[in-house]
Amino acid sequence: MLNRLLVKDFRCFEKVEFELHPETTILTGRNAQGKTSLIEAVCALMRLQSPRTSTRTDFIRFGAKSCLVESMYADVKLRFAQGVSVRRLAINDSICSRSSEYLKNTACVVWMDHADMNLARGGPEYRRRYLDFVAAQLFPEYLPALRNYERALRSRNFLLKRDNSISWREVDAFAHLLDENGRIIKRCRADLVHRLHAPVMEAHHILSAAAEVASMTYASGYEADNLSDALRQFRNEEARNRVTACGIHRDDLQLKINDKCIASFCSEGQQRTFCLALKLAQARVLHMGRGETPLLLMDDVFGELDKSRRAALLSYLPKHTQKIITTTFMDWAQDVVFDSQIYEIRDTGVH
Repeated sequence: MLNRLLVKDFRCFEKVEFELHPETTILTGRNAQGKTSLIEAVCALMRLQSPRTSTRTDFIRFGAKSCLVESMYADVKLRFAQGVSVRRLAINDSICSRSSEYLKNTACVVWMDHADMNLARGGPEYRRRYLDFVAAQLFPEYLPALRNYERALRSRNFLLKRDNSISWREVDAFAHLLDENGRIIKRCRADLVHRLHAPVMEAHHILSAAAEVASMTYASGYEADNLSDALRQFRNEEARNRVTACGIHRDDLQLKINDKCIASFCSEGQQRTFCLALKLAQARVLHMGRGETPLLLMDDVFGELDKSRRAALLSYLPKHTQKIITTTFMDWAQDVVFDSQIYEIRDTGVH
């Protein structure tokens, strides 16, 4: 469990320090007080990334040179510090040079917020990001392969755009790198979707009161066994568009309720239920795959749910899961019974 949290020069906070409840910590307050920033700090400490930005320097408070997040997790002291150009990680006050070594000592995380609706409504990039966040916590080989793939993809797209006459020999060299790393990513994503399918259907069954049937299918961005061979079939298209035409960067998840596409045929309530089911399934799969309960960071989720869905959501969470919940109003909590510590966030402080 996470214990006392220290945050310095992170977003709007100069310095705050407070105890985290072993089960549920609730951060309440008006909008724009920094509630989300505090759970973002926890996510950065645990996963070295944020669902809000891909630029880590965004964490640094305006006017400061660096930010710091520190806490104890399972008797291990974790420290995340981000400067303008350098990131520093420490375990028990010893500098950790590799992020993979650092992440071995952290918790797996499930993040839930309003933007989860993009899983149903948004483009494929939102669903790929969902797969990436979960797979990186389950499979040690996944994140290095994804980074290598993304670097090779940028280089290949650069070569496709650089010259009037494309040097296919240079382009094909990067296609081999895409194939090598894409195989790893494709295998992990297919495995993950297989693991997620039953928990998604179960969670959706509970949240929808058994009224509907959910399904999800992994849609690969290429069909051939070898991505290099697949890309050769798109030479003419790539020559016209100057962009890599197929690969795992075009993967998607097909989400359906009662065999109907969720984006085109389902109501907002149905979409919200499916998105909640995806996140609950994520928690279940991480729990089963890692052998430990994930840390749940829930950003203003409960206020928009009716009483039955709130109860169903809480009942499906892995037992003894530590939760940090932000909320603007506490009305919903009157219907829920749990041990918790409540803090009010105001004037860039925790009270």
